[in-house]
Amino acid sequence: MASEKFTVDGSQVVDKVKELIHQGNIRRVRLIYKDRPLIDIPLTAGVGVAAVTVLAAPVLAALGAVAALVTECTLEVEKVEDTSSEKDK
Repeated sequence: MASEKFTVDGSQVVDKVKELIHQGNIRRVRLIYKDRPLIDIPLTAGVGVAAVTVLAAPVLAALGAVAALVTECTLEVEKVEDTSSEKDK
């Protein structure tokens, strides 16, 4: 499982998470502030982007409320690895 980290301003957290969800292949998003996880958002692999956005709407609202309290935080994103490209090699 691949993992990426992004440092973002508190006001940009929700927009960045929405962007990542629309990119697809995201399994989990964690909001980390001062090396402590504040919120953990598990996403289901294989569900359409529209469905994930609708299902994640309450979580995104909570994320926005938490992010409003922090100035700068880290988003840790776990991505689902594409196994089909590995089979072609």
